[in-house]
Amino acid sequence: MFFDDYFKTGKVYHIAPVNDLGKILSDGIKHDDKVTYEYKYYAFHCFIDSMKPAYIPSWVKRKDAIFATKNYRREPGFCSHSVVMALDVEPSKCWIANENRANQIYEPFILQGVDSLRDAGEYVKTQGRKLIEEYWETSLSFEENLRKRMDLKDGYDAEVLIFHDVRPEDIEILYIVSDHRVMKFDEWKKVFCKKR
Repeated sequence: MFFDDYFKTGKVYHIAPVNDLGKILSDGIKHDDKVTYEYKYYAFHCFIDSMKPAYIPSWVKRKDAIFATKNYRREPGFCSHSVVMALDVEPSKCWIANENRANQIYEPFILQGVDSLRDAGEYVKTQGRKLIEEYWETSLSFEENLRKRMDLKDGYDAEVLIFHDVRPEDIEILYIVSDHRVMKFDEWKKVFCKKR
């Protein structure tokens, strides 16, 4: 894995566009505080929430979550112009799910509204439903995952659904990512913030 295990760090990891960093450092992170939330993700989260089984606690709603990860593979492909952060979270207010299942239907879900791609809607209704059923069936509380360690199983990409605001003091900036390189935050400041 890219970072040390949670039992050593006590951290989960979140990525945001560099454009949001000023607000994050002053106000922290809320589930709906990014410009992209409404138009890019809200309907998708509602679709997945609509298939949530009754046995999953009522407070677990993707549309109300901040998304993080337990870790990254050895060679992560971070998006350009983003910031990678380590977060302290309240485990009792978090849930774990296999992001691989949700990610497999994001594009078909979004593109089914394009005239020439309407047939993607059939995939969403059939294979997509099966993937979301698996998403919920293999999900579990953050605390239960610490015992079962689903996040360490092959093919399980553990996304952390955080159901509380993250305060600025619970955020550590780790990396700034550009088109050309990934720099540790202190290294980035030495290059771009030194007095001339």
